[in-house]
Amino acid sequence: MKRLLLILPLVLASQTAADAQSFNPAADYVTAGQDEPGYRAWMAGASWRPTYVKAFNDYLAQYGVAGVVPTWQLLRTATDWRKCGADPFEVPPTSGWPNIVAALRYIGTYVEPRIGPVEAVSVYRNPALNSCAGGAPESTHRTVGAIDMVPLRPVTRGQLMTMLCDIHVRDGSWNNIGLGFYKGVRFHIDAKKYREWGTAGAAGGFGCTAVLAQGPMPTRPDIGPPPLSPAPPPMQPTLSPGFKVISAPPSTPAAKDPLAPTN
Repeated sequence: MKRLLLILPLVLASQTAADAQSFNPAADYVTAGQDEPGYRAWMAGASWRPTYVKAFNDYLAQYGVAGVVPTWQLLRTATDWRKCGADPFEVPPTSGWPNIVAALRYIGTYVEPRIGPVEAVSVYRNPALNSCAGGAPESTHRTVGAIDMVPLRPVTRGQLMTMLCDIHVRDGSWNNIGLGFYKGVRFHIDAKKYREWGTAGAAGGFGCTAVLAQGPMPTRPDIGPPPLSPAPPPMQPTLSPGFKVISAPPSTPAAKDPLAPTN
């Protein structure tokens, strides 16, 4: 019996490690060419790309959000990039850079402390790619304000929805944050306006309030808008419709992205 009690923690730890290794939700969305080797090949494909990527990474570092998600993942376009004949990565236009800062601040401040690190699977989509990939005509991905991602720590869909809904109910409104769920554990954060979609309670209610009261319904198809509640008016002036002004960089030093170019 004593020996069994000594062995049991080792067995449980081994099982936990195995579960963590087998948990790879990004594999459902990231294909060869949009993975890390694909990124390095894309970078090497044009002499000007390292300069543009460095400028983007420097901008994120200036505003304290470099390293919230690795910069190279923030260049991923759409999951359907190959079908649409598009590039797997693209540096977004500079006009949209303030928008992604607001989304990353929310993710770094509220989401990752609760669910752990995340992997971005789709961020900027130029208008042609957004249309081909089935995005809404006014998709926030077009203006670099939305990030689709998956958690990197093992979690069920129900657990993830409950945690993110709890954050959204408490902190989403005053941050003008949108929250959406796709199938599985892929979810969406945008910094355009307070809204939610893809959330359903086990007893048939809709929205995060129902999820928190009833428990989540894990079998809902969960595809797409419209938002379930009207957006509140902006709380401060905007740089572009729906996005908050970034007045000054925070004092917190930014994490270094090992894949960011140095020259």
